[in-house]
Amino acid sequence: MSDPRRRIPGTDAVLAEPRIATAVRTLGSPLVKAAVAEAQRRARAGEIAPEDVVDAAVGQLPDRACGLRPVINATGVLVHTNLGRAPLSVAARDAVMAASGCTDVEFDLAEGRRARRGRGALAALAEAVPDAGAVHVVNNNAATLLLCALVMAQGREIVISRGELVEIGDGFRIPELLASTGARLREVGTTNRTHVRDYAEAIGPETGFLLKVHASNFHISGFTAAAEVAELAALGPPVVVDIGSGLLGPHPLLPREPDATTALRAGAALVTASGDKLLGGPQAGLLLGEAGLVERLRRHPAARALRVDKLTLAALEATLRGPEPPVRAALAADATALHERAARLVERLRAEGVPAEVLRTEAAVGGGGAPGVTLPSAAVGLPAAYGPLLRTGAVPVIARVERGRCLLDLRTVGAEEEQAVLEAVRAARRSHTSGGRPDGDDHGSARPCT
Repeated sequence: MSDPRRRIPGTDAVLAEPRIATAVRTLGSPLVKAAVAEAQRRARAGEIAPEDVVDAAVGQLPDRACGLRPVINATGVLVHTNLGRAPLSVAARDAVMAASGCTDVEFDLAEGRRARRGRGALAALAEAVPDAGAVHVVNNNAATLLLCALVMAQGREIVISRGELVEIGDGFRIPELLASTGARLREVGTTNRTHVRDYAEAIGPETGFLLKVHASNFHISGFTAAAEVAELAALGPPVVVDIGSGLLGPHPLLPREPDATTALRAGAALVTASGDKLLGGPQAGLLLGEAGLVERLRRHPAARALRVDKLTLAALEATLRGPEPPVRAALAADATALHERAARLVERLRAEGVPAEVLRTEAAVGGGGAPGVTLPSAAVGLPAAYGPLLRTGAVPVIARVERGRCLLDLRTVGAEEEQAVLEAVRAARRSHTSGGRPDGDDHGSARPCT
């Protein structure tokens, strides 16, 4: 009897198969060859028949050459850093696609010569915050502070409250970031109370600027005090206000969240913010303020290293000029309407034998924005065992587990995503886990379902 391994097709023969050849054009040769090699290995090991090598290779190929996978955010956290923060609007996604080839990002079509880079996005940002004398965009909010320190306080002092020496994502700390530029931090006040006089007593010939940082990811209550922007502006040195989450103007649902317009009207020389949080756009650092200062920042050599690409500029302009982005829509969603959506989904799932229920929940802004603020919401409640099954499905759905229930919070699930969520739950029900079917009760302690 001949060895069946002799029937395993060679690499060239597999690569010539139409489905594989098409995949090479869309995914690239290295990725496809790796899938073919794995299928051939399985055939040599007797795991699959030689005739199934092509099908096995095709089945192993990803949808795209990028390793990032789209997921559905059902956590109830509007700006989820681990899930890429703000999802872009349809308009912003279209803009990114339009800018993915050659564009006029730095070229004047009418005059046939070089033009101001990203002028459309900068104009849209200036129109959105008319109180700013000028605007500039860098690659994230940490970069805005880095640039401010380099330009305004290298070798000098930055006066900052001890209560605002915050740590941002992945262990990075504002004090260390600023100190890396050669600036010296002059800490004033205490953790819970810092007065205007504390700043005034610290001001001297070495003062570069006064820095006010929004306390993101935490909230201090009780016996507290903090200086207002207008009070600091009256002291003389320029005031830089890091508002963090990117509100360009006041928002009725977030009355305590700082915004750029209010800070500028109060006398801030510069306001810095993120583009991928409450603004709802791409990752970017926004600089808004006095024209002379912004121009100094823009012309510093480090500004080149911190600049954004054409895709970010396109997405930012579309976010500012286009329809309401998903984050702002989720923020404004009506709790009653969310409950009605949850009830309809639960009715459909129960009809198919899924042990679902409607639960009232509380969502959060996330991304460091509006710490301590909760938003009334509604969720589809499932047994906790559904969590990992949904997370590892064909279209990952990221939920959370509270009090032994897996919650699909609809404040962060768009109506256009509901069908995909239903299909994911159906697939999870059909799956088995090591401990049995997911239909069983699980009332363990609350934990993240990620």
